[in-house]
Amino acid sequence: MPGVASLAATQYYAYPRNAFWRICAEVFDFDPELSYPRRLDELIAHRIALWDVYAACERPGSLDSAIVDASAEVNDFATFMDARPQIERVCCNGGKAYASFKRHALPTLGARVRALRVHRLPSTSPAHAGMSYEAKLAAWREALM
Repeated sequence: MPGVASLAATQYYAYPRNAFWRICAEVFDFDPELSYPRRLDELIAHRIALWDVYAACERPGSLDSAIVDASAEVNDFATFMDARPQIERVCCNGGKAYASFKRHALPTLGARVRALRVHRLPSTSPAHAGMSYEAKLAAWREALM
């Protein structure tokens, strides 16, 4: 789920210290300071869909660890993927997204799961300070290219 800053801005990864846009800009060679619609256009041009595991949830603050699991409503990945059979991999931004996707979304995908590669990427959040930016960038570059 988007954090407080992202919800307020109605933009994914709006918190200035989150490295998501900087990493994507380096991987795909675009200016991270582009307007939000143009950054989204860059993702689309590189065949990247950006979507949350959860459509809604209760969470005080912005930390994924604060999500109240019982309140989480999972997005309809089966319908999304059925409409886009060319999707071959899912990249999850951090451990919580990865665990939530594996637990809640994968079971809804039926036989398609066998061909789907799911990557757990290091979180771009500044809360994941145990890994350097360079190491995060390398992991994202490997998964996205």
